Amino acid sequence: MTQEIRKAGLVSRRQFIGTTAIGAAALAVLPVANSCQSNSQAPAPENEGNFPDSKFGGVQIGVITYSWRDKPGSAENILQYCKDAGISSIELMGEVAESWAGLPPSPVELPDPLPPEAKARLDAMTKQYNMTLEQFRKSVDPPVWQMIVAMIVGTTEEQVKWRLSAPMAKFEELGKMFRDAGIGIHIAKFAPAGWSDGEIDYAFNAAKALGAKGITEESGIEAAKRLGPFAEKHGMYAIMHNHFQFADKNFNVDEVLATSPAVMLNFDCGHYFGSTGLNPVDFIEKYHNRIFSVHVKDKTGPNTNPPNENQVWGQGEVPLADVLLLLKKHANEEGWPKHADIELEYPVPKWSDSVKEVRTCVAYARQVLI
Repeated sequence: MTQEIRKAGLVSRRQFIGTTAIGAAALAVLPVANSCQSNSQAPAPENEGNFPDSKFGGVQIGVITYSWRDKPGSAENILQYCKDAGISSIELMGEVAESWAGLPPSPVELPDPLPPEAKARLDAMTKQYNMTLEQFRKSVDPPVWQMIVAMIVGTTEEQVKWRLSAPMAKFEELGKMFRDAGIGIHIAKFAPAGWSDGEIDYAFNAAKALGAKGITEESGIEAAKRLGPFAEKHGMYAIMHNHFQFADKNFNVDEVLATSPAVMLNFDCGHYFGSTGLNPVDFIEKYHNRIFSVHVKDKTGPNTNPPNENQVWGQGEVPLADVLLLLKKHANEEGWPKHADIELEYPVPKWSDSVKEVRTCVAYARQVLI
């Protein structure tokens, strides 16, 4: 890690707390196309229509749809959130794309009685959060609860049938709608490792129609073995996302990557640091040629009280500026990740909302990278 990176990291973490409001206000006043444009580059002629541009210093700052889980999640809404936050790249969750394309909806409430497998998933979730089902239900926003219901109930037979015969035209239309607004879809988050072969083929075809380079799945050896051959077949990537796997002594990322050259990492530097206390910069330097994208967030470390807790950017312990500057340093080199995606997980203040907070994160990244 260079002296420049170390120094910039300290400055951004200490000073940004005091300048966030100023940066956000400046972004709010300036037109989106100008406020998010790097000083080192003139605006491209096709970007004169007030398109967002969140690429700074060669690093494409994007967002994952999950950042707006507290808001209505239609494709049109997500597109507008990107515009309002000044975001020009997105990791689009499969639910958004599939809903747009006509997937039969998942149940909005849990069926009674629950099938045994669904009940086991529900029991594991409530145990993890040490809550009763009623307490958990009251603790989350309606869009989040609907996502949880879909996760617990799983894929319905009607949905499987639809996926196996779904035309790609609607996905192509959605990808074009985002591109026409100046926003690229670089990943489609389908997480299909547990699906049938036909459904996995569908997921890669849909992702390609959207314009994505690959699909994401939770990192693990079995998921990598399952999806790697399909990714090779489709000329795309199976991109493994981590939560707390690196804190598990039995987890071996080299084994995951060895399953296929088409298996890449969606490296979450916040979860990595929060669960291990290790510097994500060192990991990126070692595995950069197998990292497709980086999730950026701030957290406390595992030995802090409270441990591994999401924080407002600049108020936690993740060396975010060091990570961003490392990506900037190698932005023009092949084999280095170009995408750094905001995953907003810290509690949103009552006087704000998730779109404004994502915009503030964009301002943070811009300040570091320009």
